[in-house]
Amino acid sequence: MKTIATDKSYGGTQGVYVERSEACDCDMTFAVFVPPQAAAGKLPVLWYLSGLTCTHANVMDKGEYRRLAAELGLVIVCPDTSPRGDHVPDEADNWQFGKGAGFYVDATEPPYSANYRMYSYIVDELPRLLAAEFPVDMDRQGIFGHSMGGHGAITIALKNPDRFRSCSAFAPISHPSVSGWSKPAFRKYLGADEKTWRAYDACSLIEEGHRFPELFVDQGTADSFLEDGLRPDELRQACEASGIGLKLRMQEGYGHSYFFISTFMEDHLRWHAQKLTN
Repeated sequence: MKTIATDKSYGGTQGVYVERSEACDCDMTFAVFVPPQAAAGKLPVLWYLSGLTCTHANVMDKGEYRRLAAELGLVIVCPDTSPRGDHVPDEADNWQFGKGAGFYVDATEPPYSANYRMYSYIVDELPRLLAAEFPVDMDRQGIFGHSMGGHGAITIALKNPDRFRSCSAFAPISHPSVSGWSKPAFRKYLGADEKTWRAYDACSLIEEGHRFPELFVDQGTADSFLEDGLRPDELRQACEASGIGLKLRMQEGYGHSYFFISTFMEDHLRWHAQKLTN
């Protein structure tokens, strides 16, 4: 691991780091905020997964999480959204696929299967590095994210309920197997057999018996991607049918941007802190 930059913020440290990822076969950059309480011992860790076109930097620059994370004693980890590098296959004119659009899956179709292994990177590889290099209590982990990252957070939590104590999302892609946003990407990453897509689809995972105690979702009513891309009602229906507690708040007049995310960031951090620190 190499340190790219560190800056003091609210008594803690906002760092940016790079590691050579075996899962993605490239250098991967990620950000970690360590609050001042780390001087006294290991702290709960909260993963934030970003959306389409984003890197680690979007939430770090615009998410407004550090003041409250410092108050609550939460380590915030912000990974990148895809592999990077000249050797990584891409569609430069397609913002919904390739670099910046890894969808937190392990691709099975060449040439993407060599690099696009974001599920393994987030679930296996980066946690090992985090535990070795930072003052984190890996028995107290939460996960949240935005849009594509909300999809990633919910699916990862559903498949790893013993690891994560809490999960929330801002405007998640709730049913990517049928969403116009994600179907083309799933086909290229995972192949033509749509049954294999279900392993990375929140609604499908719930239908197949995966469970998580409670989910917290905020969704803007003025989000232009609401009906086709995000489909929160389908997540609501899946949770109701399965008995999963879903706190779904439709926020009047809010869109899809970080103006929306930063407005409700405090609510999400406090919700996670309650579950991670009690």
